Amino acid sequence: MFTILIVEDDKAILEMLSISLKMNDYQVLEAGTGYQALSLLNEHHPDLILLDWMLPDIDGLILIQKTRKLFEWQYIPIIMLIAKTQESDKVKGLNVRADDYMTKPVLLKELNARIHSLLRRSQGLDNDGQLTIQEISINLTQHLLQINGDTVEIGATEFRLLYFLMKNKGRVFSRSQLLDEVWGRLTVIDERTVDVHIFRLRKILKRYQLESRVQTVRNIGYRFN
Repeated sequence: MFTILIVEDDKAILEMLSISLKMNDYQVLEAGTGYQALSLLNEHHPDLILLDWMLPDIDGLILIQKTRKLFEWQYIPIIMLIAKTQESDKVKGLNVRADDYMTKPVLLKELNARIHSLLRRSQGLDNDGQLTIQEISINLTQHLLQINGDTVEIGATEFRLLYFLMKNKGRVFSRSQLLDEVWGRLTVIDERTVDVHIFRLRKILKRYQLESRVQTVRNIGYRFN
């Protein structure tokens, strides 16, 4: 399930967007100010940000600049929400690497279509829902793993774990972060469960001499190399 952070100080608009996204099976984080948004970004790793341009504390332009300075945030897709009177600001936002913009009042069907498109692009998926890194190809739509062209049997948890690590290749995640992102934030299980599934995943990759792709970073966690 993808997580979307909504940063909007108008409570009515925030509620409308939140309900719409939840109805489309997204997990939603809500922030009414820029500082609340930064706090949520520190605690979580949303897959996309909907950002109101005019916030009571931080200008939307500054908030985008802050997200683009840190490696772990710099590739999160951002859609600006701007009033028609602010349309001249869209160029400023795009210049600091916002990914898209919509003018208010927001058309929900169009917004969901843009979110869907941006998420597919940001996840590295092609039009068939496939993510490929060298020998390894993982298809979300078909729940299919292929290595060197061979179809490989894999458990549901190992599949989600591999996909998450692949789409965030190079980034290191702690056990608790992996539990949140792969198992879900409401799951209450021992962190060592992650080690068990990492072992199973490496066992699958070892058949193709690719087990070293899933690396242990001592005292921190795991990453996909």
